[in-house]
Formats: sequence, C-alpha cells, structure tokens
Amino acid sequence: MKTQPKVFLHLSRAHSALFRAADRRSKTDIGLSTSQQAVLFTLARQDGMSQREIGALLSLGKSGLSGMVDRLVAKGLIRKEATEEDARVTRVFLEPSGLELVRRSQSVVKRFNEALLAPFDEAEQDVIARFLHHITENAEQIINPEGAKNTSGKGSLE
Repeated sequence: MKTQPKVFLHLSRAHSALFRAADRRSKTDIGLSTSQQAVLFTLARQDGMSQREIGALLSLGKSGLSGMVDRLVAKGLIRKEATEEDARVTRVFLEPSGLELVRRSQSVVKRFNEALLAPFDEAEQDVIARFLHHITENAEQIINPEGAKNTSGKGSLE
C-alpha cells in the first residue's frame, strides 16, 4: 500500500525555506523584507487601505503591522493619514518611491514564479495552481471541519 505523502509537513517546510531565501534576496536587492514588500504590493492593488484592512488581508497582527508601517514611512515609501470621519482610523498610501519599488520588485517576483514552475509542464502547473488556491480558500474548513478548535496541543499535523 502506498504511503500518503505528508503534505502538511512538506508545505510547512517549503514555505519556510522559500520565504527565508526570498527574504535574504529581497533584503539584499532592495533593503526590504518580503513582509514589507507584501504591504507595498497590497497598496499598489488598492491604495489608501486602512491598517486594519492591510493586516486582515496579509494575516498580520496589529502590533507587527504597525511597526512595519512605521519603518516603511521612515524609508519614505508610504505615508499614513488619519481619516476625517474617524481620527482613530489610519489610511496608508504609497509614495512615488514605494510605487517605483513595487514596479522593480514585480520582475523579481515573476522570475521567482517562473523558477518555481519551470520543472513542471503546463498541465502540472494548472494542478499546482488549483491546489494552492484550494488551500487558500478552504484552509479553515480543511484543518477545522467541525468548527471546534483543538486547544489541547495534542495531535500531529503531518
């Protein structure tokens, strides 16, 4: 009988290895972490988002995102503005230098994607894309089908 692949374990290891390598490359090439780049890419798609919206979209906590936004402001890549309706809500906007960095980074990310997919034919690439989309859209249901959270800390996720 064929052993089931340890998909969860392999995804976790692949994610860690890929983002460590991408982070090193990004910091060397443009002086930003991949998380900081993600904020810039998000604003390039929808400028003027609130910090809360950015955090929700990127699964970043309030304190981590706040520090990251402050560092990007200090680099002159983005700016923060309080809204007139509610001064507690801060909107974030790309500065021209931030938009230029996004444009430069897009070609690097495109090369990363091409390198990741190069060993696979077109049909396999389609399956990979469907698989990753399925995980993204259904992660909670896959891991927590009953809706109850396992708080015991027991159980293997391999």
